[in-house]
Amino acid sequence: MALDIAVIGSGYWGKNLVRNYHALGRLGLICDRSADTLARFREQYPGAGTCLALSDVLACAAIRGVVVATPAETHFAIAREVLLSGRHVYVEKPLVLDEGQARELIALAGERGLTLMVGHLLQYHPAFERLRALAGSGELGRINYIYSHRLNLGKIRREENALWSFAPHDISMILSLTGEEPRTVLATGGNYLHSALADVTTTHLDFASGVKAHVFVSWLHPFKEQKLVVVGDRKMAVFDDTLPWAEKLLLYPHSIDWKGQVPVPVRGEAEGVALEEAEPLRRECLHFLNCVDTGAAPRTDGREGLAVLRVLHAAQRSMDAGCAVTSLGADPGACPAPPAPEDVFIHDTARVDPGASIGAGTKIWHFSHVLPGSVVGQGCSIGQNVVVGPDAVVGDGCKIQNNVSVYKGVTLEDHVFCGPSMVFTNVWNPRAHIRRMDELRPTLVRRGATIGANATIVCGNTIGRYALVGAGAVVTRDVPDHALVTGNPARVRGWVCACGVRLDEGLECPACGAAYAQAGPGLAPARAGDGPGK
Repeated sequence: MALDIAVIGSGYWGKNLVRNYHALGRLGLICDRSADTLARFREQYPGAGTCLALSDVLACAAIRGVVVATPAETHFAIAREVLLSGRHVYVEKPLVLDEGQARELIALAGERGLTLMVGHLLQYHPAFERLRALAGSGELGRINYIYSHRLNLGKIRREENALWSFAPHDISMILSLTGEEPRTVLATGGNYLHSALADVTTTHLDFASGVKAHVFVSWLHPFKEQKLVVVGDRKMAVFDDTLPWAEKLLLYPHSIDWKGQVPVPVRGEAEGVALEEAEPLRRECLHFLNCVDTGAAPRTDGREGLAVLRVLHAAQRSMDAGCAVTSLGADPGACPAPPAPEDVFIHDTARVDPGASIGAGTKIWHFSHVLPGSVVGQGCSIGQNVVVGPDAVVGDGCKIQNNVSVYKGVTLEDHVFCGPSMVFTNVWNPRAHIRRMDELRPTLVRRGATIGANATIVCGNTIGRYALVGAGAVVTRDVPDHALVTGNPARVRGWVCACGVRLDEGLECPACGAAYAQAGPGLAPARAGDGPGK
């Protein structure tokens, strides 16, 4: 059989796809950016070729289908290139992150007669396949309610929240059972380990047919639970993937009798449903191969992937804005952000995304943008062409001058001053062709610090309290409290008072009289009452 499938990305999940396509005798190429990973795979799968770049995959005439198991933000670009090259493509969930991009891929695959399939794995689980058949045959009666729990302790992500990491599979199953999109989505989340990433989410779906559903996901749960419950008016079904095969799918013939005007539950004994014991991922891989070989439409095609994406976006908008979404369109106005305090000024050309928080008395000037998950405190001044976030924190009373980007991972404490065009980085060794957003190094600027114009703060460092970074300096290490640093790399040239005036040799301020003493690598007020607020 031809070795005509390439797998791009062989990390946490990709390695399982590599294993299955090799076992099925169709693995032609393994593509990964890590030479060490590829070396291990060459020993493990000696019949498969290896390469480092997508261009190498597309240059191989023998490859007919490409499996994409890379980070979600790369899915669109890779899948588009694969389709343009005339190959079939399977993309791990989610299909893409943008609904417009999903429509473009769907149209491109349709125009060229190619397979576009999404990796919604549980659609290929023998238990769910049987459950869907039972629901479709009327065995359960009219479906009233569906709920799913996908809970565990870990694996904790930092590139996406629990909703985007865990819920796509459950949403896919629910949409498959109902055969319709929800008319209303209401989601709530709890952020416990990271201020901007929800560790626990609950999503409520309300369908026009009367079916209601909820999806509960968490990576902060004391035990593992993977359960889908379907409540019909004739029978109830429980798909529990943590149980042995004989118990994975149970039917409960419970019923409700009415005595007078009182509903009385009548319990029935659970009935186990016989299932074929098969690995869902292998069945999913076989399904893709069948679509490649025969031209059949995938069960989880691009349109199904788009439907799931629309629900995910609606749930995220609902969480960000704290209200129910009644339109699954891409218009963010369907769930408006909570109103800012009345004394906040936001210029007409500035944008504050849903999910961002702006404190009272803050002013945001021309062409600035505050991204979701960011927190800007009270009484701040955000100058022109400033970007904050996503997920950045700006304390009270901060002043950010023109042309500054406060990236994800940067935290400014209260009363920090950022001069014009100064630069924060958030990756230590960036490369345009290598994704390193999971390697962010946090930067902390402590209370009262000043950063001069055109200075650069390399990520992973802390700027101490009331420190002063001179214009054009490049900070490559921690700056002590009250230090004056200049140069490239920045070095301590002296000490400054909380009022901003340089201290004399005796560590006293000639302007306000405050006195300081050495405290670790930095300074601290030497007398009670000295320093800020004196």
